[in-house]
Amino acid sequence: MNTLRLNADRADDICRSASLLAAGELVAIPTETVYGLAADALQPAAVAKIFTAKGRPQDNPLIVHTETAQGAFSLVTQIPPEAKCLADIFWPGPLTVILPKKAAVPDIVSAGLPTVALRVPSHPAARAVLAAMPAAEFVPALAAPSANTSGAPSPTSAAHVLHDMDGKVAAVLDGGPCAVGVESTVISLVGKPTLLRPGGITLEELRQTIGEVAVSSAVLAQLEANEAAASPGMKYKHYAPQAEITLFSGTRSAYLAYLSAHQGEYDTALFFDGDAVQGSADLFRTLRELDENGMRRAAVLAPEPIGMGLALYNRLLRAAAFRVIRL
Repeated sequence: MNTLRLNADRADDICRSASLLAAGELVAIPTETVYGLAADALQPAAVAKIFTAKGRPQDNPLIVHTETAQGAFSLVTQIPPEAKCLADIFWPGPLTVILPKKAAVPDIVSAGLPTVALRVPSHPAARAVLAAMPAAEFVPALAAPSANTSGAPSPTSAAHVLHDMDGKVAAVLDGGPCAVGVESTVISLVGKPTLLRPGGITLEELRQTIGEVAVSSAVLAQLEANEAAASPGMKYKHYAPQAEITLFSGTRSAYLAYLSAHQGEYDTALFFDGDAVQGSADLFRTLRELDENGMRRAAVLAPEPIGMGLALYNRLLRAAAFRVIRL
């Protein structure tokens, strides 16, 4: 398959992307978080191609993207007040809400779960593609996990997508670098509001908006044996380069002292203890550069897990396969 290189600034390329998606093809599109590998969410055969292209296990649910909150809510059976409140404040934006799904949402999208993960992206190219999709029985909707090989660092540029997906997808729509740099926050509103994956909307912002929000133990720990993943990004090892990552939790001075005492053990040292917002934007590019530069072992100083630091820590923890040294 020849992968087309399309430009998000060209209206004809936006329309071509929408036409390919309506025909059941895969198109990598930019979002404000990371590039998504999009398929028509209501075409099971098209969605199946996502798992093949990524090498993704089918027990890992996908996020469905729509142009409007009204469109998203047309795919669910219940809309609690918290969902409307969060949508009013954070959509369009990097927030995913899990709600009970209608039968119109294929089981392959939800990994057989009775729920669906919904998001309204804010990136103008993603929204333009959704707007250009032909009318559907329910609503134009795109299932779009990150456009990378499963388990590898997520792509925040079209070049990252092509590195992993060239020849596996119909087209890549180049919209430049992604601003947020880590995937969306995921909150389940089935029962007690629970944070399943931290991201571009912080836990503190969620609590300021709807009150108490529980935090899944899987945010900072491994899933229990045989526990189903209710959200993307909950698997054991994820976002990982070929290089072996070791995460360090502690102060910068303690980290530097450790590295001084263990010279030669690591090819490089990375610092993510500063601006967590900028660190999140840079994270996946930095992890990919480790492999590009032939690094085999990297020591990484983690941020404090508060604010955007929680999302950054969560991604680093999984990139390190939970290999953590506490200083």
